[in-house]
Amino acid sequence: MAHAIVNPDGLHDPVPFGYSHTATVPAGTELVLVAGQYGSGPDGAVVSTDFAEQVKQAFRNVGVALAAHGLDLSHVVQLRTYVVDHDVSKLGPIAGAVQEGWGTKPPAQTLIGVASLAAPDVLFEVEAVAARR
Repeated sequence: MAHAIVNPDGLHDPVPFGYSHTATVPAGTELVLVAGQYGSGPDGAVVSTDFAEQVKQAFRNVGVALAAHGLDLSHVVQLRTYVVDHDVSKLGPIAGAVQEGWGTKPPAQTLIGVASLAAPDVLFEVEAVAARR
C-alpha cells in the first residue's frame, strides 16, 4: 500500500496553498529523510537572489536527492519549508512550486518564518520526508 494524502472534511481546502493536512505511511515503509535543500547549483552557490528562483531550485534539489535513492517527488509525504523574513507575498511562489511538483495531491507541509538561514543570501530552504512503497 502506498502512502495516502488526506484532506479531511471540516478543514479548509489547503491544496490551493500548496499543501495537504495529513499523510499516512503504512507500517514497514522505508522512509528517506532529505536534509534542508536551498536554491543552490551543484557547486553550492546560490543560483539567484530572486526568492521565486531559489524556491524552484530548492525543489529541483529535493528531486535530485530523492533520485539518488530511486525515488521522485511522488514519494514525498511531508515538507518543512523555511522562509527568511516571511510575508504573504512569498506564499505564491511556494504554492506554485508545490503545485508544479505534486499537482492536486501535495504533501503535508509546515511553513516556518525565520530571521535567517545558513548563509546571508539563502532566502528559502525545504526539507522532505519520502516513503518508499
